[in-house]
Amino acid sequence: MSTENALLTILVEKINNDTLVLPTLPAIALKVRKAADDPDINLHAMGDVISQDPSLSARMIKIANSAYMGRSVKVESISQAVTRIGLTQIKNIATALAMEQLFVSKNDVVKAEMDKVWNSTINVVSNAMAAFQHYVKETKNRDLSMDTMTLAALVYNIGVLPILTEAERHEEVFANPTFLNVAIQKLAGRIGGQIMREWGFGEQFVNIAENWKNLQVIPEKVSYLDFVRVGAYLSDQMGSQKDSVANLTVQRGLVKELSEYNSDDFAEMRNNAKSIFA
Repeated sequence: MSTENALLTILVEKINNDTLVLPTLPAIALKVRKAADDPDINLHAMGDVISQDPSLSARMIKIANSAYMGRSVKVESISQAVTRIGLTQIKNIATALAMEQLFVSKNDVVKAEMDKVWNSTINVVSNAMAAFQHYVKETKNRDLSMDTMTLAALVYNIGVLPILTEAERHEEVFANPTFLNVAIQKLAGRIGGQIMREWGFGEQFVNIAENWKNLQVIPEKVSYLDFVRVGAYLSDQMGSQKDSVANLTVQRGLVKELSEYNSDDFAEMRNNAKSIFA
C-alpha cells in the first residue's frame, strides 16, 4: 500500500468508526456564541463575557476601530466596542479568533500547511464579504445576511484541520505535502460536514463545508454557497473549476461582469473586510 493510500485508509476508517478526533472551539468562543444566541442578552452582559479573555478583548477593540466599521471616533473600552460591532458580528469574530488558535502545529511541514490553509481562508472570507457587499449594493437584495455569510466563509474549509492533525500524529510517515494534498482533496469536505454538525452550526453550513467544490450542487436561489465559491474563485482556490465558477457567478446574477471585481471600490471593500481578521 502506498503511503498516501495508507493515510487515506486511516482517515476513512476513523471517519466510518466515528473515532476521528474533531476540533473543538475554545471555551471563550463557546461562551460568546451561547451568549449571543440568548434572546435576553444585552450589550453590557456580552461585554462582561468578552472581558474574560484579554486577547479577544484586544481584538474587539481593534476591530471596532478598523476601517471596516467606518467610524472616525476611536473606542477605548469593551462596552464601546461591543456597542459598535453588534452581537451577531461579535459571535463571528470570536469564532474566527478561536479557529485561528486551532491552526497550530509543532511539525514544520504541518505548520506550513496550516498557515497556508488559514491564510487562504482569510482571503476567501474577505473576498466573499466584498462580493456580498457589492451584490447587495447593486441588486438591493437583502434576503441574505452578511453575518451568516461571513461565518460560512470562515468555516467552509474546516475539514482540512483533522487531516493535518492526523498527519502530525504520524509525522515520520505522513507529514509530506503530497500525501496531505491528496487526503485533503478527497476527504476534507466530508470531514468538514461532520465538524459543522458537531459544532451545531446547522445544515446550511454542513452543505457549504461538504459541497463548496461540488459544482453539481447548485441552489435554486442565490445563497451563501455562491458567495463562498466566489470568495474561493477570487482567492485562486477553485483549481481547474475556476472558469466554471466564473461563469456561474455571472449566470446567477452575483455580478454583471467579472471585471467589477477588479475595481478600486471592490479592492477597498476587500481590504477593509480583511482588516477584521488581521
